[in-house]
Amino acid sequence: MIDPLSDLFSLIDIRSARCTRFEAGGRWAFRFPAKPALKFVAVIRGECWLLLPGKPPVALSAGDTFLLANAPDYVIANDLGRPPEDGILSFDWQHSDIARHGGDETALIGGSFVFGGGNASLLLDALPAFIHIPASDREATILRGTLAVLDDELRGGQMGASLMTRRMGEILLVQTLRAYVAKIGTAGAGWIGALTDARIGAAISLMHHDPGHAWSVNGLAAGIGMSRSGFALRFKELVGIAPLDYLTRWRMHLARDALRLPDASVAGLAISLGYSSESAFGNAFKRVFGRAPKRYWSGEREPGDRAADTPRRRYNPERA
Repeated sequence: MIDPLSDLFSLIDIRSARCTRFEAGGRWAFRFPAKPALKFVAVIRGECWLLLPGKPPVALSAGDTFLLANAPDYVIANDLGRPPEDGILSFDWQHSDIARHGGDETALIGGSFVFGGGNASLLLDALPAFIHIPASDREATILRGTLAVLDDELRGGQMGASLMTRRMGEILLVQTLRAYVAKIGTAGAGWIGALTDARIGAAISLMHHDPGHAWSVNGLAAGIGMSRSGFALRFKELVGIAPLDYLTRWRMHLARDALRLPDASVAGLAISLGYSSESAFGNAFKRVFGRAPKRYWSGEREPGDRAADTPRRRYNPERA
């Protein structure tokens, strides 16, 4: 059975852009800018505060990890009364993955993930803006092992270090998502939590494995051994939308990714994704993305497109 989370990572072309280490001593405060990306930070040593816009300060200590989805600007500090300095301009990040300020009593590791393919919202919209995994959580033990390896790679300067840090960053992201689901429970974690539900996760896997199949609610329910009504109710409780709505959205995200290729055929996509006609496929695509499939990546608009009436902010990985 296909793993839907791995399938998602492949579709959104997730990659850890960079992993860095920050060391500080004395009294300090640094502000880091917002990024349309996913960012993690882990405290390796010492204590500090995290300040997010409009939120009370969060105390962090060694072993704590947090994740920011569509990361806002934030401040890391050990002195809440100190005006924050610019965390980008204060260090030579262009030439080093390690930044130092006045000592090493506190050490943090951070990483940013950027996305290709335009499907970043599949993951970012499914996550809360802030996820905190305290060191006291049972799942934090697993994170600490990965962080130790990542820290060694950042400081060691061995051959292949850049590749290792990228891969360890991806592993850390998956482990953090697992810890998040374990922390708040399957029912509270949206469709990512639903992947851990034995039967609803199996239904999602069926759709991912064969998105062009003529799935029905009855067929999906039978495939995982549930009644139709019980399946439909449980799916919507966990995922937030009905099963066939999820299937349509998944098909359209697959189509949007495929349409980036110069030789993509709308008619061929329609057939492969289970639509009886190019028109039916086009209508479904337009309902999800507000623009006809042939016009989506070209930027062309037609009367009645939601995209023409409402400006869209395209996800740009180069800005992350």
